[in-house]
Parts: sequence; C-alpha cells; structure tokens
Amino acid sequence: MAVIKYINSKNVPHLLIASGGTVFGDYKQFPWSMGFQTQTQSETRGYGRYLAKNHPNAKIGVLYSSDALGRDNIEGFKQGLGDKVGNILVEQVYDATAPTIDSQLVKLRTSGVDVFANFTTPKFAAMAIRKAAEMGWRPMHLLHGISQSIETVLKPAGLENAKDIITSNYLKEYGDPTWDDDPGMKKFVAFLDKYLPGENRHNSNIAYAYISAQTMVHILQQCGDDLTRANVMRQAESLRALELDVLLPGIKVNTSPTNHYPIQQTLMHRFDGVRWQGFGPIVELD
Repeated sequence: MAVIKYINSKNVPHLLIASGGTVFGDYKQFPWSMGFQTQTQSETRGYGRYLAKNHPNAKIGVLYSSDALGRDNIEGFKQGLGDKVGNILVEQVYDATAPTIDSQLVKLRTSGVDVFANFTTPKFAAMAIRKAAEMGWRPMHLLHGISQSIETVLKPAGLENAKDIITSNYLKEYGDPTWDDDPGMKKFVAFLDKYLPGENRHNSNIAYAYISAQTMVHILQQCGDDLTRANVMRQAESLRALELDVLLPGIKVNTSPTNHYPIQQTLMHRFDGVRWQGFGPIVELD
C-alpha cells in the first residue's frame, strides 16, 4: 500500500500481490496492480452464504481486526448472509498490536452465540482456538483461510482443540495421502527435493509461493520476446483456465483487464483432528 500509487503512476506491472485486500484488484484505480489469492471480501462472502443456506437460524459472533483487512472481512461476511445478517448477535474487534484477545473471546462466549466466525490472522487465530478450548466453548467454528495452516496455527493451538473447525481452501495439502499419486504434487515434491530439501513441507506458504512463481513463469512465457511493461501486463490479464500443480482439482486461474483477482474459487474444508478434509462442490467466489 505504501508504494502502490507510485508504481501505478510509473506504469510498472505490480503482479501477484500476496494479499486478499480488495484494493489490490481494483483495476480502475490501480490498473497496473493485481492480487493473487482469493479476495478477502469474496472469501467471507462465501462463509456468509454457507451459513445462510445451511444454518439459517444460527446465532453468530464475529471476531475481526480493526484495520482494512478486518473491514473487508466483516463487509463481505454481511453481504453473504444477505437477509440473515440479523443473525449476527455480537461483533468483537481486536487491534493487531494487542497482546491478547481473551476479553473478546469471553464476551463472545457469554453472548450465547452458537457460531463463531473467527476472521483473525494466524497468531490471533491460534490464541482464539486455544482460549475457546480452555473455556470449554465449542460453537461451530469458522476459520478464515489465511489462518488454516496446520503447522503455524493449529499445532500451536492444539490439534485436539481445532477438531471440526471449518474453513475454505484452494491448495492441495502436502502429506495428505489423497495426493500421494497426484502428478502435480509429485512435481512439487521433486522441486522441493532439489531446491528446498531442508524446509518444512507442511508450511502452506511454500505451496503458495510455488504456484505464484508458476504463474509468473507462465506470464513471462506468454510474453515471448516482447518483454515490455505493457505486454507483461497484457499477458497477466490474459490467463485462461490456468491449472497449477498444487491447486485443488477444478480450481483454475483466470484473469482479464477487468478481473485482477486470479484465484476466485475455493472448496470448503473441515479439520478432522489430523488434516483438512474437503467437502461439497467447488465454490465460485465473486
């Protein structure tokens, strides 16, 4: 955000930004910028629609941050709930510099909600999962996709405390036997064997970086010998049903001059105490 206006004023391609912020896909205001992962409002809009359809009488409590990310999260969630937005009984906000969110969790529990929409970043997500377990509070727990990492969130929180949490995802999970014979996963593992042999392969950030790099390579290959800024941007806006090694089957990358959100599909997942298990159809986000 600190450089986006300058970069756009100089017509520099600003591509595959690792953020779901709405602003990074705002092609009208920032035509040279493009996000990559699922757009934040779209993701939480999907959670809202899921609850409205499957749990229309839910009593919902939401925890989100007091910044642009948090505002995107709650806005999208309310849009997805539609005429069920009144099911939100309580909203709790936290500051990203806060040492704890214990007081917010206590307020959510005492409010009597039976669905906890946990739209927090990884550190606070782990705190929330652990604190809920300590209080013996077991609502339906929706977790934002940015905080679904088993290694960096669920293990520190306690895997037993995370059982039955629901989230959405678009990546195959390393170590899940579902993908043992998957050609894309085999390519990913071979790449790690060669270039990152000492890294923790369960860290989902590695898979995310890998597909981001794959996408950048594809854009440059499409450019051919015309590596002007304008053509790089033109090719970045011309991705059609691009399949990447560790994207879930059915999820593809698409862009256009009026679509700067490359990944706009996801799949609902539930944590079984060991790994995430996908369920339902591919969700088309908007």
